[in-house]
Amino acid sequence: MHEALIIDLDGVLRHWVGQRTAEIEQRHDLPAGSLTAVAFASERLVPAVTGRVTDAAWRADVADELTRRHGVDGAAAVREWSAPVGEVDPDVLRLVRAQRRVRRVALLSNATDRLRSDLRALSLADEFDAVFTSAELGVAKPDPAVFARVCTALGVAPEACLFVDDSAANVAAAAEVGLQAHHHRSAAGLADFLDRWS
Repeated sequence: MHEALIIDLDGVLRHWVGQRTAEIEQRHDLPAGSLTAVAFASERLVPAVTGRVTDAAWRADVADELTRRHGVDGAAAVREWSAPVGEVDPDVLRLVRAQRRVRRVALLSNATDRLRSDLRALSLADEFDAVFTSAELGVAKPDPAVFARVCTALGVAPEACLFVDDSAANVAAAAEVGLQAHHHRSAAGLADFLDRWS
């Protein structure tokens, strides 16, 4: 019996509107792709998702860099980009709730220190038995140390855990550690995976 399900947030339980960033860039006279390129550059993002800088500091740095590069009001663009918290996939949420009746369910997300406030805004704060974020752990997926720390905190061996993520690299890393891992593409596929291990 697998005692725990460890599930990712973004791309699994939470989704973002696809064209929104492009629209923000247009409104703020930014070149297409520039906001994403600046915000998710590894030298800027990794410190934010491993807790070395705060979410607020990361976003301020993104705003400053947009202003420096493109001569626009970077702060206004970042404020608009930062306002939404995404949308919950209701089908995946139903699966999470069903799983909690048979095993512990933990959230594991590569995220900044904003994660817990996002969960409250999404009405997800009480939907998990435990929440783990890379900003608090100090290490991010796909580092194998993440999975070892989460399993230890849950008091469950990796071989007794199911893992779900939309990143193939994260799925492969979890499987290497011993978790039964599923590459998420749809709620239907996730339901099939969970049924196999019920």
